[in-house]
Parts: sequence; structure tokens; C-alpha cells
Amino acid sequence: MSIVPVTSADLDGAEVSWFAALCSDDYEFLGVPDGRLRSSWAHCSSIVKTAERNGFRNILCPSSFQVGQDTLSFVAGCAPITEHINFLAAIRCGEMQPVMLARTVATLDHMLQGRLTLNVISSDFPGEVAESAYRYKRSHEVVEILRQAWTREHIEYSGEIYQISKLNADPARPYQQYGGPLLYFGGYSPDALELCGAHCDVYLMWPEPKEVLAQRMRDVHARAQAHGRTLDYGLRVHVIVRDTEAEARDYAEHIASKLDDEYGKLIRERAHDSISLGVAHQARARELADKFGYAEPNLWTGVGRARSGCGAALVGSVDQVLSKLEDYRAMGIRAFILSGYPHHDEADIFGQKVMPHLKTVSLPHEYGRVPAQTPATPLGTGERR
Repeated sequence: MSIVPVTSADLDGAEVSWFAALCSDDYEFLGVPDGRLRSSWAHCSSIVKTAERNGFRNILCPSSFQVGQDTLSFVAGCAPITEHINFLAAIRCGEMQPVMLARTVATLDHMLQGRLTLNVISSDFPGEVAESAYRYKRSHEVVEILRQAWTREHIEYSGEIYQISKLNADPARPYQQYGGPLLYFGGYSPDALELCGAHCDVYLMWPEPKEVLAQRMRDVHARAQAHGRTLDYGLRVHVIVRDTEAEARDYAEHIASKLDDEYGKLIRERAHDSISLGVAHQARARELADKFGYAEPNLWTGVGRARSGCGAALVGSVDQVLSKLEDYRAMGIRAFILSGYPHHDEADIFGQKVMPHLKTVSLPHEYGRVPAQTPATPLGTGERR
């Protein structure tokens, strides 16, 4: 029995995803810049192809103003070089006028033939600081406009931030039907939970002890229930898996062995989410961990010394990592977004050692969003008007 009711209650698999290090976040040793692992097109696209080859069903493409790849441009570039893997593209709400964002999303979704999912972000824009309530209000309005664009004949909106005169929705018709691309969302504040409960499909969490994750699920479910909705839940977490627990723990120590904590602090603070409530919770988990950095068995918080956001890793043998993933799935978690350092190598290791033991799914397909053939949309087989 899951912690709370979930949308995909009868799903006996999970969406297992990898991470494209677009924003200067790939290392052999944490916090030690390595030109071979810079966030170039060549390197990041190779991570995507490696993830697809290993059977990962989706890949998170993050957004941040750091040297690396622009998210939506990168996803567009990956469309013709991939066939099966979905893309979880981060969209920073308000960065693009909502109607034009809807059109961009429709273009990408057609390029990918329904392999697009979206990670809704409400962070500050580069060089700006806005009140949290305003940022979430802006995101709320953006998502409502996107929903209109994907499900109605016309877009017409009157909000506090955006006013859209009646527009034909044809330019924003996505490939996916019955609601358009799935919306994934992560946030910890009351405004964040309200946005997710009202509009999003998958609530993403960062790694913390299981009892903390369970309470977070209860909190966001209460907001979804108030809107007559259920959600699916996801976990973004790093992984270090080896044949034995000792080998995995040794590798964790290895990748942190050259980390200067002052430089690690600099890395954390340059991220746009560095002052968020979620990041504060990751820091708290590090503070409460044992002397080796473990917040609970097989959950190592050392990664958070050198990055903002997701700051812990599952560390253990194949059986231990499989057991942890199954425990999470039993809680109601239906999506796992994994990563490891270096990303290319660890995708291969996880793919070879763990993926054969997992039943994986594509959530857009499970939700019935992806049509069996090209849809009758203006960018598909629909009448040209």
C-alpha cells in the first residue's frame, strides 16, 4: 500500500531516467573541473545516447545560467539522434511569453513524436530576485495558459500577470493528446505544493530519509486532494552501485577525495536554487548524517558538498540498490531520475548491473498521451488552414 493514493496505483514498473549534465555538473572528482567533462554539445549528447542505449526511459535536461547547453535548444538537437528515450525539459516559467512557450513546446513535441515531458521551474531569473509568492503566481498562470493551449480551441486568459486576448490555439497543438506533455514539478513551500496539487502530474522529491519523504508525499497529496486530483511521485537521486557495498562506499570516498569544501560552497552558491527551501532541507540532511555522511543506510549525502539541489546518492551493492528502489516504489514513487559521476560511465554501470532487473515504463505512454499514429494537428496530419 502506497503512502498516499497515486495516479498510477496499478503500475507494476517505474519510469527510470538519467540526467544530462547541461549545466557544468559532470566530474570525475567532485568539485574538480575537468575539461573532458565540460558541458559541450558533444559531451552532453553522448550522455543522452548512452542513457538510451542502456534502456533509460527519460532524461532530465536541467536549466541554469551556467556555461553549458540551453535546455530547449539541446532537446531540439537531440530529436534526430534518438529514437526511444523521452526528454524531461526544464522550463523556467516566465522566461518566455506563455503563448510562445506553448508553441515552442508543440514544435519540440512533434519533433520528438510525443517523447517530451516538462519539468516546471519557478526559480529566479538570472540577475533578478523576486518574491516567492510572485514567482509561484507567475508559474501558476503560465501552466494554466499552457493547459488552455493544449486542450482548447482558443487561448483566452485574464490573470494578474498575463492577459491573453482570444487566440486560435492551432500553433500550440502538441503531438501528445488528452492534455499534452506531462508536467513534473519539485518544490517545498506552501505555494509550490499548491501549484503542483492544482496542475502538475508528477511531484519530484530530492533524497531524504524515508520518513521525511513520506510526510512530504502526504503534504502534497493534501493539496492535490483539495482539487479533486491525485499525483504520481518521483525521486531525483544520484547512484553509486558496485558488486559489493564496500566497493560502492570506496568509490563514494574516491570521488570526494579531492574536494575542497570552500570551492564546493562556491559551486552550491552559484546555482539559482541555492537559497530555496528544498536546498535547505538537503543541507539539513547532511548535518544529521553520520560521520561517514550517511543519512540512513545506503543514502550518502556527500554529493551535496559540491552541488546545489539533489545532494545525496544511493550507495551500495546491486541487491541493496534494488531493494532501496523497490522500497521507494512501494511508497508510491513511480519515477526515478538518477545520475552518477562521471555521468557517461555511471550510466553504463547502472545500465549493465541494475537495469536488467527493473521493469521500466514511459509515463506519457502509461497516461495514454502518445497517439499510435501522427495526430490530426496542424503540425501533424490535420487540415492546413
